Order: sequence, then structure tokens, then C-alpha cells
Amino acid sequence: MLLHYLLPPCSRNPTYDSLLKKDILFISDLHLSLEKTEITRRFSTFLKQRAVSAKALYILGDLFDAWIGDDDNTPPNKTIKKALRQLADSGTEIFLLQGNRDFLLGQDFCKETGITLLDEYAVITLNGNPTLLTHGDLLCSDDLPYQAFRIKSHSPEWQRNVLSKPLLLRLLAARWYRFRSYFHKRNKTQEIMDVSQQTVIDVMQQYRCRTLIHGHTHRPALHEFEIDGQAARRLVLADWKKEGAEILCWNGNDWRVEKI
Repeated sequence: MLLHYLLPPCSRNPTYDSLLKKDILFISDLHLSLEKTEITRRFSTFLKQRAVSAKALYILGDLFDAWIGDDDNTPPNKTIKKALRQLADSGTEIFLLQGNRDFLLGQDFCKETGITLLDEYAVITLNGNPTLLTHGDLLCSDDLPYQAFRIKSHSPEWQRNVLSKPLLLRLLAARWYRFRSYFHKRNKTQEIMDVSQQTVIDVMQQYRCRTLIHGHTHRPALHEFEIDGQAARRLVLADWKKEGAEILCWNGNDWRVEKI
């Protein structure tokens, strides 16, 4: 890595830099919005100072607190798009999973930022081992009202109807949804809003993975258990707060949590 910094700026290029990048970073649940200026500032700094030295960045959902269409360039969206494009142009690959707050993120956003959009379940290989990625909301299978809404809101008809509305109307609807969601959560138990262990096992068996990474629950932890007599683990990413943030890093051999 020392050679990277000895090179004069004019001789560096994304292709060469990408050969020196090894770390793979995972983040989730930033919930960027106009009101959360400190988190937006921290994310911009993270992209410029930490992510730029990584081989890949995986954003596992809820990058934004609400996303009402790829045509929305209200603050801070335009600034974030530009910062992501700069990171992609530096040679760092960026992958994104939709969350329960930004499931309307589409291909226009990805083309503009250089991001690759992944399916709701994605398998990547780390050191020869398949690793399953997901946002985490699908694992909360005991929350039946939410799962019913998720099915409806992910239908092409529902999304076409929403995206056909004027931008101002969508912005107002998003604010109402966040307000309504806040009060609905207050009436749910902590168990309902957490993942179902049986669903976790079923999904990991389906995708033949022994490592699962997700966010959504805002309960960062490492859970170790067994599946069919074999060791398995579930790594839960932390949500970003005004006071600070955490990222999960795979350095090619092991995991570590980095605080920002």
C-alpha cells in the first residue's frame, strides 16, 4: 500500500489503484435525509477517505431515509450521487441492496452513480466461502402486517402508480409514511421487529451459505449457531447515528468492525 502513496497524483489511475485495493466494506441503514446533516457529512467523508482505499463497498439497504424516485434531486440526493460516482470512478466497486425505506431506487440512480443493484438476496464469495447478503426486512417474518405491505409495495403496478405522481406529492407522501411508520413501531414488540431464527436458517439452507450479513434491525451483533451440525454465523450491521457509525470490513482473511 505504501507504493500507492509514493506515486505522484498524475501517474495514478483507477485501473492501477484498483489492483492495490483489498478491503471489502459493508454498511447499512444510514437513513440519509435533509434533516440528518451530520450523518450526510460523515458519509461523504467516509467515501472520500476510507471507501476510496477499498476494493468494494456493499450498501445493504436504507441508504436513504426515504426514496421517492430516481428523479428526486432534492438535498442531499444530488450531493450523494456525485460522491458515489467519484468513488466508483476511483476504481472501488459499489453494490447496493434496496431497503425497506429506499426500495424505489432504480436503474437510473445506478447508472448515474456507477452502482450495481443487487437482488434482495445476493451471494458473494469471500476467501472461497459463499456469503449471503440481504437487507434484513425479509427475515422479520413474524411481522405479518409489514410483510403484507412489502408484497404490495414491491409489485410493478403499485410502484408505477406511485412513480407516476408529481414529485411534490411523492415528497409529501414520504413524510407522511415516515410519521405513520414511527407510531406503528411503537405498538410492536421488540421480538416482532427482530429476525426469525427459523427464517434465517431456512434462507441460509436455501442459498447454501454458512455466513449471513444484514442490517435493518439496528441491533449490531455477531450471532453464532449451527445449521445441520455445521457452524454458522449471522453478522448484523449497525445503523448510522449522529454520534458515530460503524462499518464491517473483510480484509481477505478475517472480519473487523471499524468505528467512524
